[in-house]
Amino acid sequence: MASKPSSSSQEEFYVEEDFIYGAESGWVEARTSCEHLGSLSSDLSHIPPPDTSCSRCDKPNENWLCLCCKDVLCSRFVNKHMLEHYQQRNHCLALSYSDLSVWCFSCDSYLDAQVIFQLRPVYEIAYILKFGEAPPFRTISNAHPDNEAAGSSSSN
Repeated sequence: MASKPSSSSQEEFYVEEDFIYGAESGWVEARTSCEHLGSLSSDLSHIPPPDTSCSRCDKPNENWLCLCCKDVLCSRFVNKHMLEHYQQRNHCLALSYSDLSVWCFSCDSYLDAQVIFQLRPVYEIAYILKFGEAPPFRTISNAHPDNEAAGSSSSN
C-alpha cells in the first residue's frame, strides 16, 4: 500500500511548483517615465502588423517591434533576436506583439504605454491592428497630493 505523502512533503511540492511557475514573483509595476524615449522612431504611425514574423528566423510567435527602427524580432523565449538587436545596436525600446507591453532594455523595466504620452500612439495603433478596435484607455488621474493640498488651502 502506498503511503500518503506527509503534509511537509506536500508543502515542499507547492513551494517548488510556485518557484517553477514564478507565482512568488508578484506584481511588476510598469514605469511611468523613461529617459530613453528620445530613441523612439520618428514615424511610429506606420508599423508592421502584429502577425509579422521575426526578420531573422521567420518565427511567427512571441515577436517584438523595435520602437527605434521598427524591425520585428523574436523574444528571448524563442531565439533571442530582439535581445541581440539591443546588444548590437543599443535599440532599447520594444513593444511585445503578444501582450502589447513595452519594455526598455536599458531600464530593465516595463513602461506604461497608457501613461507615457510618447508611447500612447504606437500602443493604440498596435492594439487596433491586433484587435480591430481602439483600446479602452484607462482614466489617468493628474491629481497629486501636493496639488490637492494647495487647492484646499487656497480658500484661506
